[in-house]
Amino acid sequence: MTDYDFHPLCKLFPPMVADQYNTLADDIRANGQFEPIILFEGMILDGRHRYKACINIGIEPKFKEFDGTDALAYVISQNLSRRHLDESQRALIAGRISNLKSGQRKDHIEAGSIDPAQPVVTRQEAADRLNVGDASVKRARKVLASGNEKLIEKVETGEIAVSVAAKIAELPVEQQERVIEAARPDQAIKKVMREKKEQQLADRSIEQSLASEGQLFGVIYADPPWRFETFSENGMDRSADNHYPTMSLPDIRCLDVPAADDCVLFMWATAPMLPEALLVMECWGFEYKSQIIWVKDRIGTGYWTRNKHEILLIGTKGNVPAPSMGSQPPSVIELPVGKHSEKPYMFGDMIERLFPTTPKVELFCRSPREGWASFGNEVEQTE
Repeated sequence: MTDYDFHPLCKLFPPMVADQYNTLADDIRANGQFEPIILFEGMILDGRHRYKACINIGIEPKFKEFDGTDALAYVISQNLSRRHLDESQRALIAGRISNLKSGQRKDHIEAGSIDPAQPVVTRQEAADRLNVGDASVKRARKVLASGNEKLIEKVETGEIAVSVAAKIAELPVEQQERVIEAARPDQAIKKVMREKKEQQLADRSIEQSLASEGQLFGVIYADPPWRFETFSENGMDRSADNHYPTMSLPDIRCLDVPAADDCVLFMWATAPMLPEALLVMECWGFEYKSQIIWVKDRIGTGYWTRNKHEILLIGTKGNVPAPSMGSQPPSVIELPVGKHSEKPYMFGDMIERLFPTTPKVELFCRSPREGWASFGNEVEQTE
């Protein structure tokens, strides 16, 4: 029995998965080989799985010479009609058969740049033949150019989308392996890309600080000393002024906060002072994005309702990356109450997890944090 190699065009399409191959082999074992194996240029052009099954079973394979004029078109037609390939798998095949650079003309091909035995195919032609978009083929070319066989195999088997694989291909090799092996590579790449953007935010903050007269920060955590006007003197025993010095709304609005051009603000607000807090956020140059509700373990005072929560507003200015998918904190957090107006330490920890390398400052701080700048009239008093 003659041994045959597989033609390069035959290897454009990924191998059958084990279940598909076993089904084919069982059918050939039970019913024989009905469809011949196609030979071209002394190699197998189509039917490599039938060939492998016949050899393993011990059946003499049946062959037929290719008598068409376009071997590439034949291989594509045969495989697309039999195989259920997703867009990413088809894009990878299109990336393999497109051998002209973007914008390169067929009549301007450099000598030796393309195998003369292979048909000349533009990227758009490859996209049309495999019924995929040109952008998908471009991503596939990036994946193939990476040379990461494990990554290419994941796209071939349909485990990773080519759009995700193209982003993975841009990472350093050690990070590529970590993302590929993750349970959800699509989420893992978003996490890595977000880490990169957070580091860039930190670098921009540091560069701007060095170029300015004072230090600027990419993260600001603030608990302004809101002055809540009570309806009568009877309510003053529960007023914030009875526990710490407060500031008027105009004074808070006019504060020159040390925010870098790209900065995220986490600012505490009470329910009755929410409109004022949103106004302060705007005056400080931030755009409201979201909020977290702190649910307390005991109820407080109030006029329309007795308050049992506070609000942590989140706003941004400039270019600040949102948390990666799966790393966002919940919008409602239940924690016990401490001293008057004291906020649970956990919220600062949460901010650190979201922005580990970005320079951070806490305004109106009571208890300094390691690695943070602090401003507040109780910083030195607090152990």
